[in-house]
Amino acid sequence: MISILIADDHAIVRNGLARILEKTGEMKVVAEYDNGIDALNWLLGNDCDIALIDISMPGMNGIDLLKRLQKEKPKLPVLIISIYAEDQYAVRLIKAGASGYLTKGCASAIVVEAVCQVASGKKYINPAVAEMLANEIGDTHEKLPHENLSDREYQILLLLASAKTVTEIAESMALSGKTVSTYRARILEKMHLHNNAELMLYAINNHLAE
Repeated sequence: MISILIADDHAIVRNGLARILEKTGEMKVVAEYDNGIDALNWLLGNDCDIALIDISMPGMNGIDLLKRLQKEKPKLPVLIISIYAEDQYAVRLIKAGASGYLTKGCASAIVVEAVCQVASGKKYINPAVAEMLANEIGDTHEKLPHENLSDREYQILLLLASAKTVTEIAESMALSGKTVSTYRARILEKMHLHNNAELMLYAINNHLAE
């Protein structure tokens, strides 16, 4: 029996995933949390075979949770499931230690296949992500500006590109408005941009915005 923790801030997503996985008769959801902090606390005191986590969560997001788990429980496979398309986050998170990346629009059978593969000690990398990884390895060109951002800066870049305000970003990431504004200024400086309009145009031109 494959034991699974699910961390996602939407109850309907957690419930849906639990039904899909437990319907197989070979998987059991042993813990569910709506934020990264509670998920981390449970994982530090308990064991499971795989952690299935979302990127966008209050308190501690999936990116930060993945990083903590790489330090605290490096042998625990972490499968990311997100609303963001593969080309926005997949390569970055797999390089950071994730065992696989799924989008929430994928078929139920794909979720089951990915969990089985990751729980067996392998990585789940679909053809689209495999191609992106191969292209990155073989690419000798200078990195694009957004590829030089830290994970936190990159996450805020995507939120700004989706027309979220500083206040909305601060609330969703449990940060102060001042902190988000500091990140915004740093992002603009690193990318040699001047305002949100230029940032949004850059995101559209580089297929970072939905």
